[in-house]
Amino acid sequence: MANGGLYLSCSAFVCALAFLGVDGDFVDITYVASAVAKGAVCLDGSPPAYHLARGFGSGVNSWLVHFEGGGWCSNVTTCLQRKHTRLGSSKQMAKQIAFSGILSNSPDYNPDFYNWNKVKVRYCDGSSFTGNVEKVDPATKLHYRGAKVWQAVMVDLLAKGMNKTDNALISGCSAGGLTSILHCDRFRDLFPVDTKVKCLSDAGFFINEKDIAGVEYIAAFFNDVVTTHGSAKNLPSACTSKLPPGMCFFPQTEVKQIQTPLFILNAAYDSWQVRNILVPGFADPHGKWHSCKHDIEQCPASQLQILQGFRDDFLKAVEDQGTPSTRGLFINSCFVHCQSETQETWFASDSPMLETKVVSKH
Repeated sequence: MANGGLYLSCSAFVCALAFLGVDGDFVDITYVASAVAKGAVCLDGSPPAYHLARGFGSGVNSWLVHFEGGGWCSNVTTCLQRKHTRLGSSKQMAKQIAFSGILSNSPDYNPDFYNWNKVKVRYCDGSSFTGNVEKVDPATKLHYRGAKVWQAVMVDLLAKGMNKTDNALISGCSAGGLTSILHCDRFRDLFPVDTKVKCLSDAGFFINEKDIAGVEYIAAFFNDVVTTHGSAKNLPSACTSKLPPGMCFFPQTEVKQIQTPLFILNAAYDSWQVRNILVPGFADPHGKWHSCKHDIEQCPASQLQILQGFRDDFLKAVEDQGTPSTRGLFINSCFVHCQSETQETWFASDSPMLETKVVSKH
């Protein structure tokens, strides 16, 4: 992983891809049934789950733990909605999923990690694995136990051989990318000091930006997430001792304090952030941004100028983290969200590149 700041443009072809992906191997689900007795459960009380593809050859003692994305729930209403989906219940999850991109087992498509032990941790708590409210409301029967889920899954993986690893990488996409930031040092602490441990956040660097109406929507939303899930005690105390807990959900308040090597992969025009932070639906009641925020090529000059301002603010937030030897960046100008799970953007002949290297080679 390269150090320092890396900024590049994205070809129109890559930006416009439908991202159909290269077919990957299907990997069975594993339920952590023992976690239920410990209260480490999904929103609906079902057990946590993950998919594990065993390593082989030279990668048998290396582990990649990748966290699924899927946004957050910020109150009882939205958490109840998630409770009946795969994002709130392991009962609703597919029994098999395809591994591709950073999880591919093909040396042609994933040359660095193809033969590692590869894990995809399913996301069913709605708090980027930070919540922990002991009491369960008998009316809603919602369980806010994300932090316990994280711990239970790690214990289970350590018992399955991760404790003997030589190399360990925690990664994730979107809310999972935020997970890899918030839990980066905690993941490092699981291993002996001589184990090589790094963190990768893909599309997890959400910035604190006002929407087009001048409202601090995302700040209020993250505050509600942290309050609903009781996340404050599971966020770094170095931040919560200085700032309101909701602010400590933003990577820009966290990254400076992380000791473990961290690589940030993100689009400066992150499509999810444009649609949900810069232009949430209620900030555009007349739908003037509808075409633009779903297809950047449909944006008139006035809206492109606002998008450029968002990009500038994003780059400033990233650059403010400094460029120490434990940081790496791959920031491109694609209008996408998540690039490590999809083969076209991770490692392909037309993937976004910096000079001669695609993201997987950094």
